[in-house]
Amino acid sequence: MPAITLTTLQSLKQKGEKITMLTCYDATFAHACNEAGVEVLLVGDSLGMVLQGHDSTLPVTTAEMAYHTACVKRGNSDALILADLPFMANATLEQTMTNSAMLMQAGAHMVKVEGQLWLAESIRLLAERGVPVCAHMGLTPQAVNILGGYKVQGRNENQARQMRADAISLEQAGAAMLLLECVPSELAAEISQAVKIPVIGIGAGNATDGQVLVLHDMLGLSITGRVPKFVKNFMHGQDSIQSALKAYVNEVKATTFPGIEHGFSA
Repeated sequence: MPAITLTTLQSLKQKGEKITMLTCYDATFAHACNEAGVEVLLVGDSLGMVLQGHDSTLPVTTAEMAYHTACVKRGNSDALILADLPFMANATLEQTMTNSAMLMQAGAHMVKVEGQLWLAESIRLLAERGVPVCAHMGLTPQAVNILGGYKVQGRNENQARQMRADAISLEQAGAAMLLLECVPSELAAEISQAVKIPVIGIGAGNATDGQVLVLHDMLGLSITGRVPKFVKNFMHGQDSIQSALKAYVNEVKATTFPGIEHGFSA
């Protein structure tokens, strides 16, 4: 497939074609995901849990994120690479600029930051300096200690109203993409319609502009044995990892994944 850019993703949203995204942490899987047609590779700080064995994403450093971004870059030919700014890497504007530059120089095409409206100024400054930003809203794992665990966000009307308003404000600040995690399906659909930029969901229903899953989850690999409600094991019925990756792409494109059973209600 031709190289995926922000313009490509914007065009897919406008056409109503779903965007496919998977986490990726190394060159081998980057190549495999390219072969399967995955459009966006997320170098997620989820590597702290699935690769490093931590119980949260908090211990991951920017240097580790840059290392894995560089690994993915070497195996990638076509996909857009999105890299996470890890815990406290954007605590100040200066840190945000420095750490984002590190990830972009390692091979990222875009950085992802977790938070709400307070991200607006850093998003604006990054966009002005040529760094596209994806704003991660809803369940933000880096704030797990504030949220009191991995819980669905936006279920009451006040939360939902605030999330809708924040999404619009972050788009206005210059965000090029939104990622909604563990958000009621109806709210995610409303936000996807309210903004012009692509909205990617995980545990947010199938009315968003695209989907993302953690690679190891969708391949049925889990250290803990706990499988989130929004995950489907795509290895079932397949004879290879490559076939599982292709099945994921096909089901997202056909809007058969996620099903109603993978989403949350208000």
